[in-house]
Amino acid sequence: MNIVVNARHMNVTEPIRQYIEGKVSKLPKFYDSIQSIEVILDHEADQATVEIVVLARRKHTFVAHHRDDDMYACVDQCLDKITQQLRRFKDKVRDRQGPSHTEVQSQS
Repeated sequence: MNIVVNARHMNVTEPIRQYIEGKVSKLPKFYDSIQSIEVILDHEADQATVEIVVLARRKHTFVAHHRDDDMYACVDQCLDKITQQLRRFKDKVRDRQGPSHTEVQSQS
């Protein structure tokens, strides 16, 4: 899994990079088919903007944006949004697969 942190109109400090990489590295526990994660930081008009783009297998793309005064708060809110998307998608995939083999045997 690749983690890329890019910045527009600002420089990324080492503490914010470590914070982002630490938080983002936990995303595969919500959906294990993640191939790459791109975090785009922007600072314009005295507000921080964070965008997280997660690419998974089979061309699935998950995107979250957030704008706030605090960069760390933006990152946390974006991670909450992306986590919610990944959970919903995983649940949808799991529901389509039907009942597991053990569930079918226990009903008989």
